[in-house]
Amino acid sequence: MGMFPSGGFGFTIGPAIWIAAVLTLIPLLTAAFFSRGFVALVERLPLPARLLCPAVLGVPYLLVASSRGRFRWDWFALYALLPVAVAGLQWQAREADPAQRGNWRDFLVLAILGLAVDLRWFEPAWPAHLAVFSKILLLDAGIYGFILVRQLEGVGFDLRLRLRDVATGLRQFGWYAPIAIALGLGLSFLHVHAVWPRPLTLGTAFLFTFAFIAVPEELFFRGWMQNLIERRLGRTPALLATAVLFGLSHFNKRAAHFNWRYVLLAALAGIFYGRAWRRDRRVGASAITHACVDTIWSQWLR
Repeated sequence: MGMFPSGGFGFTIGPAIWIAAVLTLIPLLTAAFFSRGFVALVERLPLPARLLCPAVLGVPYLLVASSRGRFRWDWFALYALLPVAVAGLQWQAREADPAQRGNWRDFLVLAILGLAVDLRWFEPAWPAHLAVFSKILLLDAGIYGFILVRQLEGVGFDLRLRLRDVATGLRQFGWYAPIAIALGLGLSFLHVHAVWPRPLTLGTAFLFTFAFIAVPEELFFRGWMQNLIERRLGRTPALLATAVLFGLSHFNKRAAHFNWRYVLLAALAGIFYGRAWRRDRRVGASAITHACVDTIWSQWLR
């Protein structure tokens, strides 16, 4: 069986991992570019099939773990059954809350998925350097539940970007950047690099950050969380509450203990990300702001 080059991962990537990556990205990309057709397809399924379908999200774990000699039945059961549980909870929320005011099941799902990613509950299931699969599979479970089963309105998960998305995203970045740079340098959180990156490096970093960091986090925090909280508390309280929660999700990043500087800068960033999303309710707009911030930080100021 042929093997593919590592691509800088420090290990050889076999066909099973590539296939798993494609299977993991299919729900994300289909929902981002063909949402209506995807929803219509799932709606045509009988209810039992509709709720059991996301069990296939266990297959990428099966492929990756087996190819690296790390397969365990308990982890496989988790990745197969958790998405089914999410779909079931979202079906119940749909039935109990047809007006979509926000049901306790919605917030339970957000808490489970968010804490699992933030506290890295499931990362021990994966071989070294491949825990990113866990984050995307949990996002897929949320996509299936919130978008395909619950059919939550106003999410704005459409990555067919418009010029208005770009303008909105860059505008919010332009307002946040001076605040973040001044505060970050003053708190010794940011440090200017002696050597600036090449344009190609900068562009590659932006695309990677947009696809694998900004889009997943903006879909979760703005498209789902801020969207649902806004229905309960209103626009401004939802913006501030989501920004605070977004900040707190960074408490354990780049530090052994509570990283209050990161939390503060991330919470402030969350205000501008939330403003970018809520203008037209477009995840793509806030993801542009988010990707710009993270790219400049990682390439010039970290």
